[in-house]
Amino acid sequence: MARFLKDRSKATGAVPGSLVLIGRQKMEQSEIQFITFDKDELTEETVDSIEMAQQKFREGKVNWINIYGLHDLEMIKKLGEEFKLPTLLLEDILNTDQSPKYENGEDYDAFIMKILYQDKEAYRIHAEQVTLILGENYVLTLQEQRAHIFEVVRERIRKSKGRIRISGNDYLAYALMDALVDNYSILIENIGRQVEDIEDRLFKTMDSKIVEEIYRFKTELNYIRKAVRPMREFIAALLRTEDSFFQKKNFAFLKDLSDLAVQCAEAVEMYNSMTSDQLNIYNSNMSNRMNEVMKTLTIFASIFIPLTFVAGIYGMNFEYIPELKFKYGYLVFWIFILILGGGLLIYFKRKKWL
Repeated sequence: MARFLKDRSKATGAVPGSLVLIGRQKMEQSEIQFITFDKDELTEETVDSIEMAQQKFREGKVNWINIYGLHDLEMIKKLGEEFKLPTLLLEDILNTDQSPKYENGEDYDAFIMKILYQDKEAYRIHAEQVTLILGENYVLTLQEQRAHIFEVVRERIRKSKGRIRISGNDYLAYALMDALVDNYSILIENIGRQVEDIEDRLFKTMDSKIVEEIYRFKTELNYIRKAVRPMREFIAALLRTEDSFFQKKNFAFLKDLSDLAVQCAEAVEMYNSMTSDQLNIYNSNMSNRMNEVMKTLTIFASIFIPLTFVAGIYGMNFEYIPELKFKYGYLVFWIFILILGGGLLIYFKRKKWL
């Protein structure tokens, strides 16, 4: 399956709002995790259904439902019914090729984002879709499969680190988005370090494998940009929205998150531009090396052309050639050849062609 664009044949001809999974099924069975907490209490458990999770909601507490696996269409449909989510949003949730976006609904704020991770063996970047929905008294997250991207947030909740246990649902949503952007930052830093290493090697060797590496990094950076740039834009849009479910007191954290997203997007652009420059440098070096070779061959040809001319004249089969019977003709010939060749070398040297 292509990474940049997934197969949409299943959805061809379907009416808008149809629940069709675009992408691969990555889990055999969906899982629903429910967490509710405040500064004094924490409940964390796996539940069997959306209804069961909703029954465990507690007023005045943070209620977080996390779903692993998007292939259970009945469960997604039930989720939409219980939380009054429009079918077009459900369609976007199931379309794992959906570009990152922010949707400000009447009863919710929805964020479709990408989890990025690097295949250590193939060195390729892969993405998985995650949807975050923030309501008045809940946070919903939906992931394609079990991933540990939000485990840092869960640990903060369990250990009551920072202000997460004394803040509301909107702060939890911010913390989850912050974990995603932090992951982007680490990934970009790792790739950036490798891109900078190529620049050091570029001037020491002309190995053709370097070009393969540059193209690979350029492709991966474009893949990262597909996830990072829209997120930068929708966080900025969120800060301009007057009726979002984020409280004004938490806007300072969102502004900090926006700055980090901008930094990630700028780093991707910078490294992408750097790989383009590296390709230009490699091609220029190859061209310069070819020019040096051609210049050397031309100089040698220029030296041997007059020598060949002289040798050709005295190699002709005519009986009456001047100096042919001269006793020291062979010696004179070589002296003349050496003087002519040496003179040409000196001339090229003074012209700085050598």
